[in-house]
Amino acid sequence: MSLAVALTRASEGVAAPLVTVEVHLSGGLPGTSIVGLPEAAVREARDRVRVAIQNTQFEYPARRVTVNLAPAELPKDGGRFDLA
Repeated sequence: MSLAVALTRASEGVAAPLVTVEVHLSGGLPGTSIVGLPEAAVREARDRVRVAIQNTQFEYPARRVTVNLAPAELPKDGGRFDLA
């Protein structure tokens, strides 16, 4: 079981609120879940992240990957959080 945390910023008018990106690797069937994005954005982000990791010659983990973008009430759109 592994947990990684990264910090990034969102764009909300002239403000740039802090967004915490938490990635958890666990056992179980391989798959990727992204929490904190609208459903259409989740499907697109999942594919973009997998391809970006593979194109950098890293091996995508054959484990359960869960990504959380917090805070949940902050609107997050676009691909700006994909590589955080």
